[in-house]
Amino acid sequence: MRSLLLLPVALLASSCAGYQLGGAKPAVLRDVKNISVPMFHNDTLHPRAEALATSAATDAIVLDGTYKITNWDKADAVLKGTVHSIDYMALRSTRLDTLRPEELQNTVTLSWRLVDARDEKKVLASGVSTGSSRFFVDSNLQTSRTNALPDALARASDSIVSRIANGF
Repeated sequence: MRSLLLLPVALLASSCAGYQLGGAKPAVLRDVKNISVPMFHNDTLHPRAEALATSAATDAIVLDGTYKITNWDKADAVLKGTVHSIDYMALRSTRLDTLRPEELQNTVTLSWRLVDARDEKKVLASGVSTGSSRFFVDSNLQTSRTNALPDALARASDSIVSRIANGF
């Protein structure tokens, strides 16, 4: 009777035997533990986009927890990024005036490179990440766009961190 009860317990315990904690980093980044994130570059005309993108990238790295943020002297790798474009698309317009949008979507494109801190010519990972956000237009269109930008940058930064922390 006792052996019949132990059999299901043994089967349940062995079902997760292949799972491992950690080790999800790409092989080329296995020695990287500390990352420095200097200010991103801004190829757009949006003011402060580089500061918002840098802040979003550091927040995403901290929230993921795979790497630590540090200064350039103690870093194993450096994440360099550029805000390439911020595009807006109307999703819904008012009933009486089709040229006046009610809801917009912004799409942010970031290009990035993770380089070795000792030899900046050695690129460890690179790519282009996009993030988007939907928002309703208030009476002030500029304020609506400015308020929606951090959310789109956070989504693009999550994509960057997913790539360098998980490999996809």
